[in-house]
Amino acid sequence: MYEYKTLESFCLITFASIIHYMENIILLFLCLFLGILLQRVPQFPSNTHQSLNQFVIYVSLPALALYYIPKITISLALLFPIGIAWLGFGLAFVFFYSIGTYLKWSKKLIGCLILTGGLSNTSFVGFPIIEALYGSEGLKTAIIVDQPGSFVVVTTFGILVATTFSKGNLNKSQILIKILKFPPFIAFSIAILATILSFEFPLTLQNAFLKIGNTVTPVALVAVGLQLKIDTKNRHWSFLALGLFFKLFLMPAFFFVFYKLILGAKGLDINVSILESAMAPMITGAILASNYGLKPKLSSMMIGIGIPISLLTITIWYYILKIY
Repeated sequence: MYEYKTLESFCLITFASIIHYMENIILLFLCLFLGILLQRVPQFPSNTHQSLNQFVIYVSLPALALYYIPKITISLALLFPIGIAWLGFGLAFVFFYSIGTYLKWSKKLIGCLILTGGLSNTSFVGFPIIEALYGSEGLKTAIIVDQPGSFVVVTTFGILVATTFSKGNLNKSQILIKILKFPPFIAFSIAILATILSFEFPLTLQNAFLKIGNTVTPVALVAVGLQLKIDTKNRHWSFLALGLFFKLFLMPAFFFVFYKLILGAKGLDINVSILESAMAPMITGAILASNYGLKPKLSSMMIGIGIPISLLTITIWYYILKIY
């Protein structure tokens, strides 16, 4: 599938990808467990996770938007990778809203499952896994899935869902005002305007945006760990099971059938796109749900339990895609 000049270069590239993958996974679990350990430190206020959530929403995410979005070039060739995020989120909305309405779930529960079940961790978990399995060519597709896909969805429709399902008594104008005043959306709008005008921020400023934006994952995971409590008697387990079943099995199955069997699409970009849809729930989606009071305990469980399980299910999907 990939061409390397020598066996030695192939081995070196593969080894480097695996090391990079392991570094991210180690950092991921380290931050998560750090948050769990900090629950036992009396000096940390019980609401520390709320401050960390606010930092991610108000500082880290806007910085990422300002760094990445102006670099995106939209074309028809991107429809399949981008469709993973947009169609996946729409599928999650229809699935959880229909079931939740029928079973008379609370709006907060429905909103939580839409945000955590409908958004994939296409970057921090997705990038190293895709690079390790498919090489640098696969990583190019993964970036398309993440930036004009997952990231744009969470800063637009993700905010809309969080705002709508957090309060039942807001009218349309109030919801619109909340969205327009939301820092990631403001940054997204500025970044889109920069893209349209072909404006590039000074390199020094871009580097600052990237460094600030890179705090999303460690800070968010510590916040998740601070809220994560494994209680076997917790009433959220059944909802957790449904949410992860949808995210790790039903969503990639939908894209497998739609892209490969119905549309007959083939190639590396299709396999990478489908595998990205099988990634664990997006950390940012869980932080957004928690920040808006949409079942914070359940959103933390979707991340804390979903990520380890996804490492197994991703392997299964990888071999399914290899066969077909």
